[in-house]
Amino acid sequence: MSRFEEIESFVQVVESGSFSAAAIRLKLTKSTLSRRVSQLEARLGAQLLNRTTRKISLTDVGATLHKRCRIILADLDEAESEAGAGQTELSGTLRIAAPMSFGQLHLRPVLSEFMEAHENITLDIDFNDRRVNIVEEGFDVGIRIGALDDSSLIARKLATIDSVLVASPEFWDLYGRPQSLDHLTDLPCLRYSNMTRPDVISYWGPMGEKGTIKSPIRFLANDGQIMLEMAEEGAGYIITPKFLAYDLIRSGKLEPVLEDYAWLDTGLYVIYPPTRRLSARVRAFVDLMAMRFGGENVWENTE
Repeated sequence: MSRFEEIESFVQVVESGSFSAAAIRLKLTKSTLSRRVSQLEARLGAQLLNRTTRKISLTDVGATLHKRCRIILADLDEAESEAGAGQTELSGTLRIAAPMSFGQLHLRPVLSEFMEAHENITLDIDFNDRRVNIVEEGFDVGIRIGALDDSSLIARKLATIDSVLVASPEFWDLYGRPQSLDHLTDLPCLRYSNMTRPDVISYWGPMGEKGTIKSPIRFLANDGQIMLEMAEEGAGYIITPKFLAYDLIRSGKLEPVLEDYAWLDTGLYVIYPPTRRLSARVRAFVDLMAMRFGGENVWENTE
């Protein structure tokens, strides 16, 4: 049995979630597939999978091997596609991790355009506002909003994301529209739980001065859409990216204040793991994202 067959079987079991599903995809018997994975473990002298009657899971060694083998198989698929006589059409699966709120509001047209341009590519999208580890979780590319952590990932900034401080007109009528930062420290605030310090609000003042304030947190959540709905209902004020709030601001359901202040320091990025050669699928998607979001962002205009 070849090393390639062992690796292919192992990767397919992990990504299918079970030996039965992987056997169907590879058109093998379950026993043959199980034997291939067992032989791989024996050859490496390490257990790769934890097996129970209900599910399988990766060991630490298995997770590391899966991450590397997945890249190898993707590179091989890409090389075969490029080497095919007259082959110009991209194919295969592209796994993308994207923030849920941004994806729902702005990403769908780009995904549709990409699929229309590349009919042989399958998109596998994970919409989630948590900070996804794209390497460990096997994604080809991620879309991220916010300050980037130092890492080995390659990042391409597409746009600067401005934020705005808003609440419902009824909320401002009840508490008064703040004329200074001091007023905010007494007002109920809605904050994103996926921030490093939800209890601390960073700002840049009209003269460029930088500082922080604290405000009592009334509601903490990791979903931008729910946060906006709570703000619209008057539960508190929120500091949120303009791409989320612009429709509600234009309709008068949310009202911005202290507009001469800047909040947060965020950008829209596409990130992907460093590999020996950038996949043509990833390159095509990144280029399309840069084309659609790299210029003036219509959501920034709230007038």
